[in-house]
Amino acid sequence: MKSRQRKQYFRNMKRSDDSEREKRRKRRRLIQELGEQRIPYLSPTDPGFQELWDSSYAGLALRQSGTLPDGLHEKVQSALITLQRRGCLLRDLVRVRDRDVFTAVSRALVGQPGYTYRYLDTRLFTIPWHCEGEEGQKDEKEKQCCDPDLRDACKALWELNQFFCSDVKQTNARGVKRSRSDTENSEDTLGEGTCEESVKDRLLEKQEEEEEEDSGQGCSHSSPPSSALPPAISSPVQFNVTLINYMDPTAMTQLKEEPYYGMGKMAVGWHHDENLVPLSPVAVYSYSCPAEPKNEEVSEKDGEGQGKEQETETEGEGTSKEDLKEEEGLRKEEVEKEKACWRVGLKVAWDIHTPGLALPLQSGDCYYMTDDLNRTHQHCVLAGDTARFSSTHRVAQCCTGTLDYIQKRCSEALGNLHTNTEKNTKSLSSLLPSTLQHIEDIHNEVEFEWLRQYWFQGRRFARFCSWWTKPMEQMEKDWKEMERMTQLLLAVVEDENTTQENRREIADILLNALTDRQQHRQTWRDRCQSSLAQTLPPEEAPVDRPYWSNDDPDMPLPFDLSDIINRVESLLWRM
Repeated sequence: MKSRQRKQYFRNMKRSDDSEREKRRKRRRLIQELGEQRIPYLSPTDPGFQELWDSSYAGLALRQSGTLPDGLHEKVQSALITLQRRGCLLRDLVRVRDRDVFTAVSRALVGQPGYTYRYLDTRLFTIPWHCEGEEGQKDEKEKQCCDPDLRDACKALWELNQFFCSDVKQTNARGVKRSRSDTENSEDTLGEGTCEESVKDRLLEKQEEEEEEDSGQGCSHSSPPSSALPPAISSPVQFNVTLINYMDPTAMTQLKEEPYYGMGKMAVGWHHDENLVPLSPVAVYSYSCPAEPKNEEVSEKDGEGQGKEQETETEGEGTSKEDLKEEEGLRKEEVEKEKACWRVGLKVAWDIHTPGLALPLQSGDCYYMTDDLNRTHQHCVLAGDTARFSSTHRVAQCCTGTLDYIQKRCSEALGNLHTNTEKNTKSLSSLLPSTLQHIEDIHNEVEFEWLRQYWFQGRRFARFCSWWTKPMEQMEKDWKEMERMTQLLLAVVEDENTTQENRREIADILLNALTDRQQHRQTWRDRCQSSLAQTLPPEEAPVDRPYWSNDDPDMPLPFDLSDIINRVESLLWRM
């Protein structure tokens, strides 16, 4: 288990160069094959739309606004506006191809207390949703972590999440959600994933960078052959987080045009959602404000009308030229109405032969991506004329992304620190190379995957929710103890009189850990001081923490490890 966690951690720390080269090769080949042509795509007004949906996009399901439970729209839309007014929705400074970019959308993560969601080298920390019957999360002073308005907003999103959990499981069992009658087996959807399934999936997938740099949504992954899919697991769906997004296209200086199909302006570029349990569904609630006019030509009965073809009689006996012109004019009007709406675009990954699909979303509509759609297809979000919120509910990988997980990892590391209370001294309980490697891996994970990730997002969390304040303070104390453990290990390596076996192997472990630490500290320092970071207001600006001067007497080791690295390298040369 420790080996798996270590490998997965390092996969998260750095995507492979091979994967990036493979993606560039695929993209070049795609563009060369395409030339100056555009790939066709279909909307509901196009003949053949329904057949294309059925044959190539069967994992997409629509739940129209009029079919949601009474009162849910009002609660959810009020919650989304509350999050925006409270300043909880912020653009993330993410990492794409070794450079920082702002996401086009503003967002926040709401979900299970202590959960995180990682995308584009950025770890988001949940604002906890408040379940029915719960008193709410409290700090050490028995004070609620959120004020009543924010607590009510998070509770409304939890109610939406509960509806999605029960509804998405029945999507494939009923024809009313998808405008098709024959559906796939719903047993492929998963609930809370295990770490073992996560590792299996990661071994099957090639990690790749995001398709569009400014999308800020998620990484694109290549699609392994269907024979390599993990086995289906039948269990209830438990969405554990929702990523709240907001964007006002009128406030954006420029939005990229969709490059392959000519679908229009993109708010979020082509991508697969990342860091999800394999084969788990994604549920999305879309709210445009002010509400866009409903398309009267589209029936809402039983949630089926959006997917229906809009057939027009363009040929046949008795059809006059005036009628044809009128129908053509109506069709153009329908097309313009569709483009004024927010739309979700879908395509088969790395395929220029299958037409794309553009599905208009009226305010309050929901859609589900089920089965293996997220694995085999990519999707984008096409901007409409009005501002829009979305609540995107996911089954995020939780084996390495929860507070409970990292606290256990801290306990594992600190278990090797022995304190002599009589002499008031500390020493390492075990000097086994495998144990030392494990501890140094945890040390780096705590610093770079948690502490620096948290503080890079500034003081935004403490402004409106105190849930993470105390846990992060404790984690920083644990990390400081790990710094002391590294100091003790350095003393063992530099002790010329030691009789310790495997001293060279231990020195190698220490050198690798220190070198990685030094490189990552410099990377985070550069990110905190980047020109983009300097544009943020003080409460949102990245904080380079932990940081200390090299002569700080409270710290066991200096921040800059260059001299220590040189000493260990020289020692290894002499061995």
